[in-house]
Amino acid sequence: MDDFVTLNARVVELEIGRAHQERAIEDLNEAITAQWKLIDELKREIARLTAEVREAAVANGPGEPEPPPPHY
Repeated sequence: MDDFVTLNARVVELEIGRAHQERAIEDLNEAITAQWKLIDELKREIARLTAEVREAAVANGPGEPEPPPPHY
């Protein structure tokens, strides 16, 4: 009977540990999902800004380079 109690206690401990691990995995999955959403958002913003800079460069034309600031 003593072996049964010990075995039962071990099974309960394993089940509790597994439940904690499942919750940790769910938390990590949520964090990774949020990070990927942010990364995608930032990639779109970088692409938009890159296009904006290119358009500004084309609008200014290949003219003369900007003169250096007066303190040079």
